[in-house]
Amino acid sequence: MSNVYEQKINDFMAKVIAKNPSEVEFHQAVHEVVESIIPFIDENPQYADAKILDRIVEPERVLMFRVPWLDDKGEVQVNRGFRIEMNSAIGPYKGGLRFHPTVNLGILKFLAFEQVFKNSLTTLPMGGGKGGSDFDPKGKSDNEVMRFTQSFMAELFRHIGPNTDVPAGDIGVGGREIGFLFGMYKKLRNEFTGVLTGKGIEWGGSLIRPEATGYGTVYFAEEMLKTRGDSMKGKVCTISGSGNVAQYACEKATEFGAKVVTLSDSSGYIYDKDGIDAEKLAFVMELKNVKRGRIKEYADKYGADFFPGKRPWEVKCDVAMPCATQNEVNEEEAKMLMENGCFVVSEGANMPSSPEAITVYQNAKILYGLGKAANAGGVAVSGLEMSQNSMRFGWTREEVNEKLHQIMKDIHSTCVEWGKEGDYIDYVKGANIGGFVKVADAMIAQGVV
Repeated sequence: MSNVYEQKINDFMAKVIAKNPSEVEFHQAVHEVVESIIPFIDENPQYADAKILDRIVEPERVLMFRVPWLDDKGEVQVNRGFRIEMNSAIGPYKGGLRFHPTVNLGILKFLAFEQVFKNSLTTLPMGGGKGGSDFDPKGKSDNEVMRFTQSFMAELFRHIGPNTDVPAGDIGVGGREIGFLFGMYKKLRNEFTGVLTGKGIEWGGSLIRPEATGYGTVYFAEEMLKTRGDSMKGKVCTISGSGNVAQYACEKATEFGAKVVTLSDSSGYIYDKDGIDAEKLAFVMELKNVKRGRIKEYADKYGADFFPGKRPWEVKCDVAMPCATQNEVNEEEAKMLMENGCFVVSEGANMPSSPEAITVYQNAKILYGLGKAANAGGVAVSGLEMSQNSMRFGWTREEVNEKLHQIMKDIHSTCVEWGKEGDYIDYVKGANIGGFVKVADAMIAQGVV
């Protein structure tokens, strides 16, 4: 990159940082995008004239509110709730709710900003948003979770709707939480409508939604491998996390003939040299989804190795799929992956690789599918759920899976279109420009609003 572009990027980032101090994750997400976009805007001055970049980094609306609730001892607890309505140029705000102690404004703005580009890449008419709370559902009773979610929705309901803002689940927000949130919305608004996605099948949900992010991450990896005449068959895969995304990435990778050898949680990771087959994965699903236990129990049951307090990026593999959380792969770990033969990284989590790690991938010219492209399967099926709700109709499992697979192929094609540089495909550049153009053109068409 030329010194002129570096200076423009630095000048722009200085403005963003000054306006959004201490929001380091948001700064990181913006920097990763503008590195690709600023040279593109120089070649397409209509975006500069309309100040699209200055406008797209500013949320259209930021909601922050208190969430008081009673615990099982009858004591009042107070958490903070958020909803970032980032951009609605191509459709209603769409993005998950995250309940986790680390949730703050900067993290949610980073996620909402990423969501704008991710949703654009799906080809579906969805804007970008994100929300959540610093509430921790771990260790809470069902009644405590219900009382918290009802208090949360008692404020949020006035700001969302099927044609305005359609939240979904994220970390800490699964089927239980979505059910409680939906029930409260229905009571307050006196209407049954598709205001949330990730709902139960019996009351407006979509088949394949729980599997979608994990499946999509594997579909994207398969598409990247096809560009080199290869496939997932016979590949050794390391996966981080052991929640929804990791579970279904493991399932689909195994179905495609790969061998998954790791899963993890906040306590450490397990390494199973024989691979995590369907029977072992069923144990993980029961452990995590029902018993809410720790991944070490897998090692105890199957005689696998357990590495406390560590992440699985030191394990030899062909394909790595970070499916846990942001910045879980640092520069040193990325170098370890390269040294151990990894040549595909497909991200199931949002921004799981640090900027330094991404530089390592790009310098090594590996197949690197960044989160806003590789993990877009979840929001894609959320969009399909919205369509089914609008039609009062449901598609079969096969139909939804086929549509998901095609969307991931389309996202990959967009990345190739905008990111191909000779024999190398820069998926970062391709995803950022491909996602930007659709939103930017819509913003120009709609005027300065």
